Amino acid sequence: MTPKKGRIFIVTGMSGAGKSQALKSFEDLGLYCIDNLPIALIPAFAGLIGDRRYLKTVALGIDIREGRFFKDFVRTLDNLGKLGLDHKVIFLDASDEVLMQRFSETRHRHPLGKNIAAAVKEERRILTELKSRANKVIDTSKLTLGELKEVLSGALELKRTAEMKLSVISFGYKYGIPLDADIVMDVRFLPNPYYVPSLRARTGLDAPVGRYLRSKPGFRNFLKNYTDQIKALLPLYVKEGKSYLTVAIGCTGGRHRSVYIAGEIAKKLSAGGFSVSEYHRDIRK
Repeated sequence: MTPKKGRIFIVTGMSGAGKSQALKSFEDLGLYCIDNLPIALIPAFAGLIGDRRYLKTVALGIDIREGRFFKDFVRTLDNLGKLGLDHKVIFLDASDEVLMQRFSETRHRHPLGKNIAAAVKEERRILTELKSRANKVIDTSKLTLGELKEVLSGALELKRTAEMKLSVISFGYKYGIPLDADIVMDVRFLPNPYYVPSLRARTGLDAPVGRYLRSKPGFRNFLKNYTDQIKALLPLYVKEGKSYLTVAIGCTGGRHRSVYIAGEIAKKLSAGGFSVSEYHRDIRK
């Protein structure tokens, strides 16, 4: 048996059922996505999947706009296994009423170019067999974008909270709160190292500042509790569809307290398996 070289997820289904949103969700989850790749090119493209120089896991969006859609598509699916690819078909569906409402609201033309009601009925007839071959059918009639992401992540068998991209930023309130902050913590309740003559010219990246802050009553409990709180919130943000989260830590000038605490939080989150970047916006001001 030919060994598995890579994984390919083919997203298809009824027009208006959310294929574009599904591909965007896959993209947020780290997959390389291509929409409306001609079916005739899938075998050639599949040869790149799994090659360590190229791609390992991709998602392709295919819909009924493709000529000779069903006959060629089914033949291609049958051939993918021969190429050693682990492939899954995800079929997006919705009720006729919802599909017609979506086309009416967006004023988009249905790919079959008919009266919307007649086009939906005809498309459903054409895709009946393909739907029966799908590895997973997702009814998007009542799904929010966040819920769709959650369903797709289950199909991918990904640990989404661990794959969430986190950014921890330190800043000074005198220069304004970062505009892209999702969570903001004000640490001005801590004693300010600026007023310690030997620490004034230093920053939170210097060991003496860290020792000074760690010596203050309640500091260690605060740091642990706040980091635990962030970890507890991550699954809730994920459920709402967020793939990126920015945690901003602020003090007066953004040079001492916020810098040290942001660095400690970033280290703890990274040690917990999260993808974390660290940035000190105002440290040189």
